[in-house]
Amino acid sequence: MEGLLDRPLNPNKLLKEQFVSNLTGSSLLEIAVLSTIVPAVVVLRKWSSRDNIRRDSVKKNDDALADHKDEVYYFSALVIDCLTVVLPILLIFTILAEWAYICAISLVVVISIYILLKRSQSHLKAQQHLPSLRADISSYRVSVVLVTCLSILAVDFKIFPRRYAKAETYGSGIMDLGVGSFVVANALVSRQARNITSMRWKAALRSISPLVFLGFARLISTSGVDYQVHVGEYGVHWNFFFTLAAVSILTSIIRIHPKYCGIVGMLVLAGYQVWLNFGLNEYLTSDERSADIIGQNKEGVYSIFGYWGMYLIGVSLGYFLFHNLSSKGKIRSTQVVKVWVLAASFWILAIILDSYVERVSRRMCNFAYVMLVFGQNFQVISILTLAGSISHDKNLVLEEAFNQNMLGVFIVANILTGLVNLSVDTLSASPLAAFMILVAYTFTLCMLAGLAQFSGVRIKFW
Repeated sequence: MEGLLDRPLNPNKLLKEQFVSNLTGSSLLEIAVLSTIVPAVVVLRKWSSRDNIRRDSVKKNDDALADHKDEVYYFSALVIDCLTVVLPILLIFTILAEWAYICAISLVVVISIYILLKRSQSHLKAQQHLPSLRADISSYRVSVVLVTCLSILAVDFKIFPRRYAKAETYGSGIMDLGVGSFVVANALVSRQARNITSMRWKAALRSISPLVFLGFARLISTSGVDYQVHVGEYGVHWNFFFTLAAVSILTSIIRIHPKYCGIVGMLVLAGYQVWLNFGLNEYLTSDERSADIIGQNKEGVYSIFGYWGMYLIGVSLGYFLFHNLSSKGKIRSTQVVKVWVLAASFWILAIILDSYVERVSRRMCNFAYVMLVFGQNFQVISILTLAGSISHDKNLVLEEAFNQNMLGVFIVANILTGLVNLSVDTLSASPLAAFMILVAYTFTLCMLAGLAQFSGVRIKFW
């Protein structure tokens, strides 16, 4: 009994930390390929959807939600969404990783042919009846959460390619884009982007406090169960939630009109990049770590400047593209063209900065990384806009389920990931066992999200 109590909860902690350390990431081309596959799969599912579920009846705080027939239809559609969206993405990120380029080309060909055929049948569709871009933004935000939730567990298995995992210093895997994508996704639909500036200090603190609480909860829980933590990612004590909280605090203290957020954001990034080039980058990539709290968490603390600049640019883009009153009357096609142009422009800037200024680094959140995040995110949004060019269908049931409890789903995903890691030796799992665990994990997560949405449960943190 005494020996059982002395046994560590996570005996393979050191091996698991080494498994995700000293990685160099993937190529920018492969990131672009993966960023094509995910939204393309969603677009094809939307076009092929034939269910007529009365989704409008599924609302929060609704006592009489649906009869038995609606329940069967709802969960049947949710299962189909899992099989046609989640499963293909999981396959590409694991078993079919070497086929990613071929899959991307095939999807692009299929989508192109489908658009040409449909446009030839009804090319006179009235522009004013086309759906709003806000539905595409909703789909995009769900895609970010879905891929992040899938990756945080998959990365602990050998079936997940190491080049997809987070890079140690310079370079970028698809997972490196996770925290940046969360910042951009929040910025585009933020109160600032909607020009809602009447938020009082108490309300601001109330909105930030859940992130601070989650940050400390993660810190305490990982320390308590001796969970593996890659110190080079954020620092000794810092984590993802603290970064989001810090950006929110800066935004609340320094209030800038969304018209000028883009300019200020670029200036912040330019100044931060100059600081990096004058020696800060060497300090952040070194093993030097002083005893004070800032030195212990240097990666998380200094990268706040990059994420804040990223957030401000996202606010500006959200304001001018989606929330500005003068843009609401514009034809959808004009807005779609702007999104595609922005995606291409950000990618070009990312390549130039990566080649001539400083290589992409999520660890420092440098200028090249910020442009890469925007390029990848707007690429996903631009592809998702194709769904509205053919079909007027609403979002998928899976998207609605995730969208209603986005942060709640992410927290549940973190809890499930921790439970799997503490109960399974992920490094010794066979490819088949690893894949089946990931399928069970993603299916459970989707069903829990669907059950919460169908039952009218909404986990609201602020």
